[in-house]
Amino acid sequence: MLTLCRVTDSLFISNSRSACNENLLVQARIAFCINVSRQQPFPSLQQVRTLRIPVFDDPSEDLYRYFEHCSNAIESTVQSGGKCLVYCKNGRSRSAAICTAYLMKHQNLSLKDAFEIVKTARPVAEPNAGFWSQLQKYEEHLQMHHQVDLSSK
Repeated sequence: MLTLCRVTDSLFISNSRSACNENLLVQARIAFCINVSRQQPFPSLQQVRTLRIPVFDDPSEDLYRYFEHCSNAIESTVQSGGKCLVYCKNGRSRSAAICTAYLMKHQNLSLKDAFEIVKTARPVAEPNAGFWSQLQKYEEHLQMHHQVDLSSK
């Protein structure tokens, strides 16, 4: 079944088959696609901006170093009124980790709460063990920075 799963009003997650379905993208008014894979194709819609995050779904891959960049790219699209789609081959591990990181950073959610939202939107979501521990590390990083922000006000 081809479908884009709605994580928030402006953020969607899917597998690559759905992501390359132009009707779905047009219907959802997707402005920006993050392709979290090395080989998966991009949709061929000219008006959609794209970003490739070249990682395999492998626990030893370093997805952590892309969390900040992807989260900020999603947020700037959302702020300008656009909608984002994050996808990987199966829409399970890599894309779920990126969506979770975004929610943690820009909605100040814990890893547990952020992942709950992603999992509700896309029940097959399941970051691999390596990505999960990178999300835990990111949560600690965000909490530290959040405390710094609060103490500097």
